[in-house]
Amino acid sequence: QSRHPFNRLHFDAVRCKDGGMNTANLGLDVEAFLAAHHVVSLATTDDDGGPHAACVMYALDGLRLYWMSDPESRHSRYIGARPRVTATVAPDYSDFREIRGLQLFGRARRIAGGAELGQARQRMVERYAFLAELAGGQPALRAAFDKAGFYCLEPHRITLIDITRGFGHTETLEVEGAQLWNGEDKC
Repeated sequence: QSRHPFNRLHFDAVRCKDGGMNTANLGLDVEAFLAAHHVVSLATTDDDGGPHAACVMYALDGLRLYWMSDPESRHSRYIGARPRVTATVAPDYSDFREIRGLQLFGRARRIAGGAELGQARQRMVERYAFLAELAGGQPALRAAFDKAGFYCLEPHRITLIDITRGFGHTETLEVEGAQLWNGEDKC
């Protein structure tokens, strides 16, 4: 996957909480973990404040996650009304001592159009070959691809859980607002 031109700047805009790794190493570890996995469990809130979770496949731009979903799905509608979300990226483990995962806290939104929409589409197609088949396939497949909305999650805080470093081991990146993306708060 290609790298965002401001990719290294995000480590200047975060501070490491809970001791542990220095900020740059923790940022690299988080980014590598995100790059090694493909599914995020996204938690939104419904109209009554109740929780709702959905798993989506994502692509990356630094620490920003892009995904595509049906705009009429519950999580898509809830994001439109309440953009504060939490998410987890965690593989399935059978041995408790191997557990590693991420908890992300931030804001999500549907990408309206323009260059950012093109970038999100490109990153998704580059990461998932089957999407290229949809985008360039038969008319019915293209229509399904074109109907999808593209979304973005910009995390404000990311917690790494890593039991391989000790029971209950966590380290947290606190992302300091718009500085993350060269002054642009896209999400």
